[in-house]
Amino acid sequence: MPPSLPPGPAVMGIVNVTPDSFSDGGRWLEPEAAVAHGRRLVAQGADLLDLGAESTRPGASPVDPAEERRRLLPVLAGLADCGVPLSVDTRNSSTARAAVEAGATILNDVSALRHDPALARVAAEAGARLVLMHSRGTPEDMDRRTAYEDLLGEVAAELLEARERARSAGVADEALVFDPGIGFAKTRDQDLALLRALPELKRRLGGARLLVGASRKRLVAELLARGGRSRPADERAAGSVGVALAAVAGGADWVRVHDVAETADALACYQAVRGDGGGP
Repeated sequence: MPPSLPPGPAVMGIVNVTPDSFSDGGRWLEPEAAVAHGRRLVAQGADLLDLGAESTRPGASPVDPAEERRRLLPVLAGLADCGVPLSVDTRNSSTARAAVEAGATILNDVSALRHDPALARVAAEAGARLVLMHSRGTPEDMDRRTAYEDLLGEVAAELLEARERARSAGVADEALVFDPGIGFAKTRDQDLALLRALPELKRRLGGARLLVGASRKRLVAELLARGGRSRPADERAAGSVGVALAAVAGGADWVRVHDVAETADALACYQAVRGDGGGP
């Protein structure tokens, strides 16, 4: 049986097994380094880990699925006994199949089944949870696809369309998690509007689980910019924690973060103040 998730908001730690991710590309490319990093995040309080071997940042080029698997599978093997559920961030059904065979219990598809619809069947057959993230276009062109007439309405409708694709492949509704896609085919103001509208988005999605991933992204950099100073990715932890707490307050069930220790500590204090558990 895969490890169970906590009943409250969960912290998803990011392990990028890539040379070109926007925040830490190349740092954990070697399997030994990635496994050590994943174990460190678990020790810091990660409730689950999300492993990705293809960068989907704006402008990123696609990675061949065979190369994606070559990077990913040794890390999955090394983290198989780490004690928390393992998620794999992939758009490719062949990688998804290899990942669940190697022990992953969550599949995180940033294309919401638009890139490779067969991924839904893999999730259904494995009984894996499936994260469907809102975006438009591809990483190469999504920054040019930010025109919305009704941002919340269109995002909700497109996620519901993704739910139908998953259902038609046999994925149960209770296995689905939805992600509004902060920074994917959205401007800063659109990201903020979606974060403020999380309670309504959750309602339109029938109360389903929500995942929010804003950690160290351009949104955070722009919110932190003061006096024209640009913050590099590794100086955005405080801002990322602030956005994560706001997301939890708005109904996010999972927050996907680089800075696990800071987020877990802040979330424990936040829950203690609210009386939701956490703290001594």
